[in-house]
Amino acid sequence: MELTHTDVDRLLSRLGPEGGALYLPGDLDPEALDELLDARYGTARTLVSDGAADPAADASRGGALLVPFEGRAVSMRAWAYGDRWVGSGTARDAAGVEQPVLAAARREVSIPPRGEDVDWVERLVAITGWTEPARRRDAAWAETESRLGTALPSDYKRIVDTFGAGAFDGYLGLNQEPWTHYREEGLLIWAGTEHEDLYCWATDGEDPDRWSVVVRSSDGEDVPFDRPTAEFVCRILLDPHHRFTMARYFDTHWFMSHG
Repeated sequence: MELTHTDVDRLLSRLGPEGGALYLPGDLDPEALDELLDARYGTARTLVSDGAADPAADASRGGALLVPFEGRAVSMRAWAYGDRWVGSGTARDAAGVEQPVLAAARREVSIPPRGEDVDWVERLVAITGWTEPARRRDAAWAETESRLGTALPSDYKRIVDTFGAGAFDGYLGLNQEPWTHYREEGLLIWAGTEHEDLYCWATDGEDPDRWSVVVRSSDGEDVPFDRPTAEFVCRILLDPHHRFTMARYFDTHWFMSHG
């Protein structure tokens, strides 16, 4: 049996918003289903392999997908997409026969609070589970700012000092100092993505800590966000409704160091 994306839509609609599980025809290739889901949702988490469940597979990591199988899952991979978990693999039915399965469950999404008293850099460290020592203890920001002819946002400097060279979720690449390609347009580029979106600041004020973020999308559209740098990154990591969200593709967030 061959599946298409239309077939997957139909199956997921049968599970409904609250989720559940379906045993699929035995002639369906579980790996082919995984490939379709990979194409939709990105990187998956392995919940069960050879009948052994990941002990860390709690509610925050897709553990709800395993509930309908009552310990009979043989293999299971999980994808996070907005407020939903989707899982596929194999499980034994009531007669003990191993069959392909598809599952879905509700996913609780923690959206960052608003407020001036939130330390967004510390929140970013917590989100990514970052425990490494500071990467740029001797960062010569005074020299960089002198060369650029402008001060830079303090939270951006803290992010670079904390994480160093690398990319959030292996996707959002952090510039170690701003690029000036669009400076004549009043923009400095502080990060970019694999999809060639550029994350900039609109440098239209004297106080860089009040600069707003502007995303120059791959098609040349400028999308403004009235948020400082660290808060913007936290929100695209966690908020599935953000226009440039990464929460639909990654359920666990990390920083891939290039150092």
